[in-house]
Amino acid sequence: MALLLKRRGALLILMFNLLFVFTGIGLIIPIMPKFIASMGITGGIVGLLMAAFSLTQLLCSPLAGRLSDVIGRKRMIVIGLVLFAFSEGLFGIANSTWLLFAARLLGGVSAAMVMPAVMAYAADMTTDEERAAGMGYITAAITTGFIIGPGIGGYIAEFGLRVPFFVAGAAGIIAAFINMFMLAESKAAAKAMPNSQASNKHADGLLTQLRYSYKEPYFFNLILVFVMSFGLANFETVFGLFVDQKFGFEPKDIAFIITFGSIAGAVIQMTAFSWLLKRFGDTRVISASLLFAGLFIFLTLFVHQFWMIFAVTFVVFLAIDILRPAISTQMSMMAKDQQGYIAGLNSAFTSLGNIVGPIAAGFLFDLNYNFPYLLACVVMLICFVSSLSNKGRNRESSFVS
Repeated sequence: MALLLKRRGALLILMFNLLFVFTGIGLIIPIMPKFIASMGITGGIVGLLMAAFSLTQLLCSPLAGRLSDVIGRKRMIVIGLVLFAFSEGLFGIANSTWLLFAARLLGGVSAAMVMPAVMAYAADMTTDEERAAGMGYITAAITTGFIIGPGIGGYIAEFGLRVPFFVAGAAGIIAAFINMFMLAESKAAAKAMPNSQASNKHADGLLTQLRYSYKEPYFFNLILVFVMSFGLANFETVFGLFVDQKFGFEPKDIAFIITFGSIAGAVIQMTAFSWLLKRFGDTRVISASLLFAGLFIFLTLFVHQFWMIFAVTFVVFLAIDILRPAISTQMSMMAKDQQGYIAGLNSAFTSLGNIVGPIAAGFLFDLNYNFPYLLACVVMLICFVSSLSNKGRNRESSFVS
């Protein structure tokens, strides 16, 4: 009973931690169209800013995942949160493009430190039977942060376009103190196994890890992570710009759509995600999520009324919010004693999608504001078809064994 309470307490702190961080990230979403207009920034530069964040996240994620196995999850989380707070504050005071890029690069490093450590910590604290529910709770905290953040940010921006960035930085500092004083370490450095095969793989550099990742049994899942991130980045990067140009939406309108369009995802993750995986299986859930995400991103191009935009966005966020923990759960079950390593690869492939996606979305948006969503739709649907063929191979493999 004491161990169960300890696990639940740690999971609650992790959820609270991510809730603070992603609330801070979500704060700035509805004000970006007005902010970049005040800075004279084009859609292409916005895409590059998003990609800069993901570039450093990509470069640092495998190292951060390895370090979380060696020095402990807690230290990585706390350091990452402090760095996140600093990067948000720097973005808030930036008055030139190069400072904006510097802030985003630091933000990517902080994400690389926090996310793999949090996912590995959740895997440490849950049994195989609890894994799906644990990953669902963690992802629900991320979704809830995005729900709360834009709603708050749209109103905070009334006090100034830069105020949300400072509030985000303060949220990061508060989360760091909570983790420092309330979160116990899940895996001590003394438990690291420097002579193990897993550790030898961890010692490889980023390029080597990515190069040989195709040999891993969860490689297709990593491809799904990339595609999901690419498609979502296409959708989110230009969403504020899209509805601003096409419909003349204000920050409050964007905040309302994102806030309530994401609610279903958090509710499903907290209540029904574990049941969905047990009832239908992770592979079917993943395939269905890819299909609905692709179709409803496409429908975004044809809606014109406010309530229809709300409904389509609602389904897109719901599909992605189910897809993300489904993929993470499936990989985590395959990882065994390599939770930090696989979490680092997960973050690295997420970053690859977040690098390519925003760059493509930003420059395509400058050509035509519909093009980014056409590309995201095609990529999602191609991956849906691939997931069906992969499911067939898995069944054949199971049958043979």
